[in-house]
Amino acid sequence: MSRALQWYDAHHDALQSARKACHTREYFSLFAETPDKHPAGEQGPAAGRATFEAMLGRPFEIDQPGTIGYVGDEISPYTCTPLGIEYPRANVDALFDAARRAMPEWARAGVRERLGVCMEIIARLHARVFESAQAVMHTAGQSALMSYAGSGTNALDRGVEALAYAAAAMEDVPAGAVWERRFGSTNIRLRKKYTLVPRGVAVCFTCATFPTWNAYPAMLANLATGNPVIVKPHPSGILPMAIAVRVFRECLREAGYSADLVTLCPDTSTQPLGKILVKHRHTAIVDFTGSAAFGSWVEANAAPALCFTETSGVNTVVIDSVEALEPVVKSLATTMSLFSAQMCTSPQNIYLSRDGIRCGGRRVSVDEFSMSLAAAMTAIAEDSKRAGPILAAIQSPSTLSLVDEMRAAGAKAGRVLMEPKAYRHADFPHARTCSPLLLEVPAGRTSLYGQERFGPIGFVIPVGEEDVDALATAARDARKGGAITAFAYSTDETWIERAEAEFSTAGAQLTVNLTGPMPLNFAAAYSDYHVTGLNPAGNATLTDLAFVTSRFRIAQSRRL
Repeated sequence: MSRALQWYDAHHDALQSARKACHTREYFSLFAETPDKHPAGEQGPAAGRATFEAMLGRPFEIDQPGTIGYVGDEISPYTCTPLGIEYPRANVDALFDAARRAMPEWARAGVRERLGVCMEIIARLHARVFESAQAVMHTAGQSALMSYAGSGTNALDRGVEALAYAAAAMEDVPAGAVWERRFGSTNIRLRKKYTLVPRGVAVCFTCATFPTWNAYPAMLANLATGNPVIVKPHPSGILPMAIAVRVFRECLREAGYSADLVTLCPDTSTQPLGKILVKHRHTAIVDFTGSAAFGSWVEANAAPALCFTETSGVNTVVIDSVEALEPVVKSLATTMSLFSAQMCTSPQNIYLSRDGIRCGGRRVSVDEFSMSLAAAMTAIAEDSKRAGPILAAIQSPSTLSLVDEMRAAGAKAGRVLMEPKAYRHADFPHARTCSPLLLEVPAGRTSLYGQERFGPIGFVIPVGEEDVDALATAARDARKGGAITAFAYSTDETWIERAEAEFSTAGAQLTVNLTGPMPLNFAAAYSDYHVTGLNPAGNATLTDLAFVTSRFRIAQSRRL
């Protein structure tokens, strides 16, 4: 039995459990979501940190073809010092040539062989999750726990979820069939053979703040369906993907296949390769996560390549009525502060009636709500024990520039509810940090809030009758600007049904009346569909059958 089939057998039960979870949409995870329950035990975090530190200040070795130099200028948002790691810069044509040479044998491999290799990759990535978490932390700026759980175990579950759908899609196609029918007096009997044919070389773009979360599903969906993958990481977040690519290549080689099925293609902000990769004559698939500006260019220019995108989201909150104000304010404050709102699902715009919010037997004014929210967010930022784990660090200096720009513009258009300022991180005194900027601006100032303002920036938007109403305004802005998530609070079931209809049409995933310890924007693997593809926030969903089925096509032959 081949090594790949041995791995398939070893991971079969896990894959089948994942397939079942995709069908039931109930809670499921293959991995313990807290570091203390990892198989590595108490030594895991320290070992991962030591491995990470040993990589600093030296070349990152990947034995892939076409190396023509080295690049790397990553800076830790926590220490604000360079990582000093250099990565092989490859000749783009050499990577495509190597991928195309490796592809035929991989395409001929059985579905189970490919799934076995992919599941073994997942297992090994999980074994190295502490190493990867350190890489994410010191490139993206996530907290230690988010780097482990969000960019580690949850991202791996998303990868397995993509494999579960890939398995379902491929196993739905029989290897062959016998077809028989009479034509007049003649009976025709045909033997038919069906062959799964991968599309070709895929290019996977990863983003700076959450590199693994979108990359694992895309890379594994491509590889499982027979397509080689060239990974193009963001220049400021290469290390997490370099670690992953090395694991992919290791498993492929051990299984007897070419490691060149997965390669790394880093670049720099001054010499970008993104457009070259998208427009390359051998690019068959593009998976892109990143800014709306470049995402729009990718969607317009990727053809004839198949294109899957997730870009920015203008995520909205609508507050109609509540039983109690404090739990709602607390949940909003925590979620809007989490990772300094550097997530595609972070809420940005809060809409409410200019007349205020119905709260039990009284009316909460816009001013009371705004001051309560600002106070709750300030309390997080000023608590040294909570600020670091919740706010974490700012990934890019450009985010701080945007905060300053929005603060000036918001003060002219409305009022500043919470002033942004750096907070002192308890563990990293030189960390790049910023408490949230909270603004109150009139409805209609969409030049301020009608697009994603990436980072710790939030808007309270009172809506008057002349603007229709808060719900209609929020749904309209979500549809136009592109929203991934939406949040609504109401004690009126009729209003809630209307909100579900409005945001479904707008293509935003809606969360209703959620308070408590779970972050409002938490996306559960195997249960929550991430992005609808129905608005400018992206054209693909993580993950569903549509995310995998077009990555291969079906060729057939028939004979008497």
